[in-house]
Amino acid sequence: MVDLSKLSTEKRNPRTMDLDKMSPLEIATAMNTDDYEVPKAVGLVLPKIATAITWGTEALKNNGRIIYMGAGTSGRLGLLDAVECPPTFGVEPERVVGLIAGGHKAFIKAVEGAEDSTTLGSDDLKAINVTKNDLVVGIAASGRTPYVIHGLRYATELGCKTVAIACTQDSLIGKEALLSIEPIVGPEILTGSTRLKSGTAQKMILNMISTGSMIGIGKAYQNLMVDLMQTNEKLHSRAEKIVIEATGCTAEIAHQALEDANGSAKVAIVMILLDCNEKEAVQKLKKAGGKIRNAIE
Repeated sequence: MVDLSKLSTEKRNPRTMDLDKMSPLEIATAMNTDDYEVPKAVGLVLPKIATAITWGTEALKNNGRIIYMGAGTSGRLGLLDAVECPPTFGVEPERVVGLIAGGHKAFIKAVEGAEDSTTLGSDDLKAINVTKNDLVVGIAASGRTPYVIHGLRYATELGCKTVAIACTQDSLIGKEALLSIEPIVGPEILTGSTRLKSGTAQKMILNMISTGSMIGIGKAYQNLMVDLMQTNEKLHSRAEKIVIEATGCTAEIAHQALEDANGSAKVAIVMILLDCNEKEAVQKLKKAGGKIRNAIE
């Protein structure tokens, strides 16, 4: 039997000992009050998150990937962040990958015993042909999930940059990674339910790593999503709005530029700002490493 008594994620919250007697408003208030601890805890580890962003940017620039791996809530959060990257940043689905103990079916329904496996973590990495160019991020609120421990160990031995995200101090997964990010959010209002504050902290950190890494490879201009995928009418309209915001042009000019740029907001922006054609804009962006700001300055 695993001893969980020393884990901060498993301790009882003294402010919610009468949780079962609270009214709905009192429960919501208690949760809201407790959630204020999350951004504080994340704020204390920002320099480490910045390092993870740097590594993520390097991985993507070197044809590598950002690979998340976790079990339960942690694994689902990694998958969620991964699947949002293609529509937001226009990257191929394989550039940011989410691995969850038990496979994708575990996103919907827990696969018993998968997180305790000492071989599945490395097996899942081998199955996607992990290389030293990839950044592997292990996620486990408790910091002790065997699936993550052994996955990180394999990735580190292979020469990958590795990051551990846990909500406990001096975590076991942290000892397996080159970089350990450990926001200490304190006991949950419902003892041991790490889908709450711990999950929120992990989601915030994953948001920062993926968004920061994508910005690093030129997926944003100013604060605009210039590589978003236009898969529906709303996103077509958003792309047009982005071109207008970036250039100050009219809706008609933005619409025409997007047509000439084969739907690429990034290319359309460069075409308008530099008064050039689509081919020239593509060449300038390529020379500038995909960054609009470098292409136009």
